[in-house]
Amino acid sequence: MPASQHARRHAILLMIIAATLWSSAGVASRHLQTAAGFEIVFWRSLFAAIFVAGLMLHQYGRGFPGRLKLMGTTGMVSGLMWATMYSCFMIALTLTTVANTSVMESLAPLFTALLSWLVLKERIPAATWIAIAMAACGMAWMFAGNLTLTDSRGVLGMLVALGIPLASSVNMILLKRRAHTVDLIPAVFLGGSFSALAMLPLSLPFQASLHDVLILGALGFFQLGLPCSLMVKASASLKAHEVALLALLEVLLAPLWAWLWAGENPNSATLAGGTIVLLALIINEIWNWHQKQGESQ
Repeated sequence: MPASQHARRHAILLMIIAATLWSSAGVASRHLQTAAGFEIVFWRSLFAAIFVAGLMLHQYGRGFPGRLKLMGTTGMVSGLMWATMYSCFMIALTLTTVANTSVMESLAPLFTALLSWLVLKERIPAATWIAIAMAACGMAWMFAGNLTLTDSRGVLGMLVALGIPLASSVNMILLKRRAHTVDLIPAVFLGGSFSALAMLPLSLPFQASLHDVLILGALGFFQLGLPCSLMVKASASLKAHEVALLALLEVLLAPLWAWLWAGENPNSATLAGGTIVLLALIINEIWNWHQKQGESQ
């Protein structure tokens, strides 16, 4: 097997692991006792920053601060994009429903494909555009029964949620442009730090119990810090829109964990929409595999 194909398969596996870890947030949050809203973002972001700092210290030792400087402006902007995603998600949930927020998140592959075409001059295959459209339709179907736009607060929440796919797509382009020359995993540390600092004044006075802090610490480590670092690694071998599409597995898997471990039975719309999303991801990967096979012959 050519080295490029091996690297690609490894990257796809990393993205599947990352999306699986991201999808654990809903089930874990069911066990929180007193923490809510901005305080959840604060603790989760803080522990994500601590995790990545430990990862970088283990890898680079005292050279960790130098790695932050080496990223330059690209790393700073990437960090701001991570912070925007962390913060907008929770702020949106305080204003609107999970369904509304999730559907807005599903726009990330579309925005990423458009930016890849405009900025990176990548040719986006017709099959990928079809997969993106299918995934968006599947996501809308999954949450159609819960979509609401009944008041200005809900509309504001969806506008805030729009910051998630916008920031994600910009971050994807940054990763693709610099991933081969600069290690951008420290940008995940900056993202957690920026988000925690922004949420700190909004979180006071703290209400989280020790039980909650331990859960949020686990989420920061394994639901933010680790999977975001894996995504940075995967982006070196996958196109930006592929990463964005594979990331949709997060929203696809979240209802499954809620069904298995929280007793929340998925309705028919969730099952049908989820099937469409899964088919979109499979079709895109099969198409890319055939393309790679054709190029290697």
